[in-house]
Amino acid sequence: MQFHLNGFQGGDPKKSQPAKRIMDGDQAPASQVDVLIVGSGPAGLTLAAQLAAYPDFTTRIVEQKSGRMEKGQADGISCRSMEMFQAFGFADKIMKEGCWVNETSFWVADPKQPENILRNGYTADVQDGLSEMPHVILNQARIQDMYLDMMEDAPTQLVPDYGRQLLDLTIGDESEEYPITARLELVDGEQKGEIETIKAKYVVGCDGARSKVRHSIGGKLRGDSADQAWGVMDILPVTDFPDIRKKALIQSANDGSIVIIPREGGYMVRLYVELDKLASNERVRNKNIEVKELIERAQRIFHPYTLDAKEIVWWSVYEIGQRLTDKFDNRSKNDNDNTAPRVFIAGDACHTHSPKAGQGMNVSMGDSLNLGWKLISVLQGRAAPDLLRTYSDERRAVAKNLIDFDREWAKIVSEVPDASTTKTGEMPQFQRSFIENGRITAGVTVTYTLSTLTGNLTSQQLAKGFEIGTRFHSAPVVRVGDAKPVEIGHTLKVDNRWTIFAFADAKDDGTSNAAIQKLCDFLDKSRNSPIRKFTKSDEDIDAIIDFRAVFQQDRHDLAIENMPAFLKPQKGRYGLVDYNKIFCVDPKPGHDIYNLRDINREKGCILIVRPDQYIGHILPLDAFEELSAYFDGFLQPVS
Repeated sequence: MQFHLNGFQGGDPKKSQPAKRIMDGDQAPASQVDVLIVGSGPAGLTLAAQLAAYPDFTTRIVEQKSGRMEKGQADGISCRSMEMFQAFGFADKIMKEGCWVNETSFWVADPKQPENILRNGYTADVQDGLSEMPHVILNQARIQDMYLDMMEDAPTQLVPDYGRQLLDLTIGDESEEYPITARLELVDGEQKGEIETIKAKYVVGCDGARSKVRHSIGGKLRGDSADQAWGVMDILPVTDFPDIRKKALIQSANDGSIVIIPREGGYMVRLYVELDKLASNERVRNKNIEVKELIERAQRIFHPYTLDAKEIVWWSVYEIGQRLTDKFDNRSKNDNDNTAPRVFIAGDACHTHSPKAGQGMNVSMGDSLNLGWKLISVLQGRAAPDLLRTYSDERRAVAKNLIDFDREWAKIVSEVPDASTTKTGEMPQFQRSFIENGRITAGVTVTYTLSTLTGNLTSQQLAKGFEIGTRFHSAPVVRVGDAKPVEIGHTLKVDNRWTIFAFADAKDDGTSNAAIQKLCDFLDKSRNSPIRKFTKSDEDIDAIIDFRAVFQQDRHDLAIENMPAFLKPQKGRYGLVDYNKIFCVDPKPGHDIYNLRDINREKGCILIVRPDQYIGHILPLDAFEELSAYFDGFLQPVS
């Protein structure tokens, strides 16, 4: 973490100086806003946490509930979401507080005594090398707490306005500065029943499956139901089942399936319990299922092991369904509609599915991470509004893939197991499918297709392990300035900056007139340099595009004093030198980033990472024209 740039800063460095309007006491709810977020779940707060850092425009987030969530429905945090939380700055808190899922066990009916279950095998929950981050279980409410704390520490000190229900939303004349009108009803307190009107430039609906924002733009959730009821409960159990503190999947012979999720704290456990099939057009809410039915069903499935639920912390019943919206923004469904959108939806407002694969909260937060940097870029005038069209293009495909996977996974978990597989020693399908789909559940398979933001594949072979369009897969390096081993992905922050990584060729030590020096000269001095072109004269040189270099030599063979000045930029009001731009390979066995990510040692490469930590492009080290053209495709100079 870097601080003290503009003078000594005492206290918690994560707390930002409040914006001037906050210090002046201007904290009344605004009636005109740049961005209105409806809903303060994971999707809404992920977006709000990004926007809270920018006092130059106004953001409001409204929530129908009366206050902070205490008990959340979601709990699984994928490796990819943990990488995102690292960029937000609170992954360490989650890793300390959460329950790490290290191993998954599989249980099937005993072929000799089908009323009993027996363990059929284990697998590592996260494949080796998939991510430096673990799969963690933590109450959704705690994730939201961390976002809220981050927002309160931001310059805008943004907090949700609770007790406000969206009534309707209308989009007016595009020539207006604030063309959207939102009417809200206050549902709590002395002002209950009053109507508040907000004018906005942009609105984002993170208001769940029954989204009024989605309804206002004419969107509909389309899909089907599997006619299968499930119960879910968080309990404090006493049991002799040996894998109660592991993630476990159980398929019994006659009573259905259970998915066991160990919860944080060391004692609580979540059980997903398969219930009865629903009749055609039957809804689970009409069956009046009681929690004792969940307990009794679980006890039968656990047999011959016993289960005593000492306390039921939370429970619910649901029916499996996979539904996807036909619109992610307010544009018409006509593919030729080239207007820039004003209203967006994210999270459950776009896609609903079963919870057993642990993807709901994770994909929802990914929606907002994608949208957030684009909104900020447009509001700052650094990108044209057309950039916002890419949100729907990119996230629709992600949601479609999620729905398809969830439909297949839900079917496999609920199918009646084939007892013959246990007799022959063959893996049952649910065990085989879980292992095969480990990358999907870890959240690392999202791939954005080629576009202005995701360059062509001409130079992909220069770094085969960094696939264009996928998330930046971190690897160990050593920071040369202080000899500290670091994860290079942890240098990426949720701060709306692009990052250019230059991976040097085998002979380049940064001191001669080789490729890194020439690239630095171009970025520093050329009129076509994207860094010079898109950075204001009064901004730090890395305010918009951050440039870093990685060398193949040992740190003791690199002379930092002879490195290009562009890799040691002077910043802030004192012109302090930033020594955090230069890295080399980690010499420990198995830690060489060139080997881990299959980077061409002889040629090196340029790798461009988007503000949402996805890889935008890979280019040769001397591809100056292509580098400039890539950023020209979506950024615009700001005077």
